[in-house]
Amino acid sequence: MRLRRLTGYGPGQPLKDQALEGRQFSIRALTAFLIILAAIFLLSLRYVYLQLISYEEFTARSINNQVRIVPVPPNRGLIYDRRGRPVAENRPAYRLELVPEKTADLKATIEALGRIVELPEDAFERFAENRKRYRVFDSVPLKFNLTEREMARFAVDRHRFDSVEIVPYLARYYPYGDLLTHVLGYVGRLDVNDLNRVDEGNYRGTTHIGKAGIERFYEDGLHGLSGIERIETNVQGRVLTVLDRENPVPGNDLILALDVQVQQAAWDALGDRPGAVVAIDPNDGSVLAMVSKPAFDPNLFVHGISSEDYRNILNAPGRPLFNRPLLGGYEPGSTLKPFIGLAGLELGAVTADDRVFSSGQFFLPGTSRPYRDWKRGGHGWVNMLGALEQSVNTYFYQLALDLGIDRMHDYLAQFGFGSVTGMDLLGENAGVLPSREWKRGHLSQPWYPGETVIAGIGQGFNVVTPIQLANAVATLANGGTRFEPRLLYAAKHAGDRQADKIQAPVGSLLPVRDPANWDLVHAGMRLVVHGEKGTARTIRPESGFEVAGKSGTAQVAAQALDEDMDETTATHLRHHALFIAYAPYDKPSIAVAAVVEHGGGGSREAAPVARAVIDAWLSQELFR
Repeated sequence: MRLRRLTGYGPGQPLKDQALEGRQFSIRALTAFLIILAAIFLLSLRYVYLQLISYEEFTARSINNQVRIVPVPPNRGLIYDRRGRPVAENRPAYRLELVPEKTADLKATIEALGRIVELPEDAFERFAENRKRYRVFDSVPLKFNLTEREMARFAVDRHRFDSVEIVPYLARYYPYGDLLTHVLGYVGRLDVNDLNRVDEGNYRGTTHIGKAGIERFYEDGLHGLSGIERIETNVQGRVLTVLDRENPVPGNDLILALDVQVQQAAWDALGDRPGAVVAIDPNDGSVLAMVSKPAFDPNLFVHGISSEDYRNILNAPGRPLFNRPLLGGYEPGSTLKPFIGLAGLELGAVTADDRVFSSGQFFLPGTSRPYRDWKRGGHGWVNMLGALEQSVNTYFYQLALDLGIDRMHDYLAQFGFGSVTGMDLLGENAGVLPSREWKRGHLSQPWYPGETVIAGIGQGFNVVTPIQLANAVATLANGGTRFEPRLLYAAKHAGDRQADKIQAPVGSLLPVRDPANWDLVHAGMRLVVHGEKGTARTIRPESGFEVAGKSGTAQVAAQALDEDMDETTATHLRHHALFIAYAPYDKPSIAVAAVVEHGGGGSREAAPVARAVIDAWLSQELFR
């Protein structure tokens, strides 16, 4: 009895239901079999998908995990002056690069790096913007131009940053600093906007691009063609070996027509005064010097200029960012008189012997408002030679009236006034060459005779740029061939031993009715420097060569009839000083236009600048 209570069996109860247990086992076995069969079926489907349907895709992925294609940027072409002096170089530097795909927490990684190397406050935002032009597995630049101290500090903590590498590269360097800023421009970091104007595929791996000046205008040639490397990597992405390489094609080396020594002479002659100087070879349109002062150090922009440095440039006096030779607009003043005189001679409005009496004031018929000559009491009777030598306003007041504004406009336009020169820089200002049509179109006003009078001495609506003025002087000096001025003298392609000279395009050939008319204007400009009454006789060379020139004064502020500018006049109210010249007189090889802003008189302030440039050029030509 006791045993029955313990086992739970009682009379009439079976010990085991074998049929029930058999059915349960069969159901469980069948279920397990079906599950296994379904799993095998799913695995088979997956196998078919991977090995048959998606074979090519996953084969490519597998290869990419082992082999990577890395772009190899070309070396940027160098830039030299005409004497072979390097003015834009490539120097070794190092940058910090990060692969986003291998970084679990990008922001935390950049913050940690910021405690080792100096990064800007917005480093993460800059990096996020910069990586948009890279593929996810590409290495993206984070910090350029690492110092030796920064590289050493990173090396100590290198083990903490598997996704970060120090990469060597060649960085642009401008050895002459601000002397050539507005000629060369500068390179800067490549951004999304830059990619809109270049072949994006050719710029894979490239970090910098020309932003201004020659660097931008000749970007295609300077950049070269990118190459590629196929490299084998391990599972951690480390490079094992280079499987194949297509070498990049280096950019072209450029040789500029510009002469650094002449450029330096113009820069030094301007001193601390803002202004512009342009020198051109009248025989081929080569730009020998192009100075804009003040300027800025372009090296600040290469690796990304800091906010503080950029504010300093923006707030500096004299607008260093402003390219005066290309964009500066000035009244030409009396520098326009040789061209007005030639127009009068060629169009038959005046002859060499015609004389005008200068009493110091000029009146339009039927008016009482005087137009002043610069000399009180006037110059007496003068012809064309005397009018040019002494810069007699009255003579050119009358000549302008005799010509009329429209004939004057049409003739001066042949020298390039009122239009861009077409030189090899972007953003050139066209200036203003007024006419009746121009005034109606721009101001919706009629033209008045008084405006013709002052246009005859280069005032009123007349606006020229220094590059325009220099090119016009070069055209006058060579007898009527107007070139499109060129900074580029020659280009040397990769692998070539010799450079290919670039010929400046001829803009136009001016019609010459009588060569004697041109000779007369040339003679008048010679008297400006070598005549007894010449307004610029103080810069007369003692021996060796002769200079032809013409001074000019561009009015900045209105003044009363009896008011003259002197040392007591506020600087910002003083007139701009201009001077044009070419030399040697008998066989010109240089034409110069100099502008000294708020300098006062052209003969006193701008003429010595032009003379310094001429001396620097001719002294080198003697020993070439």
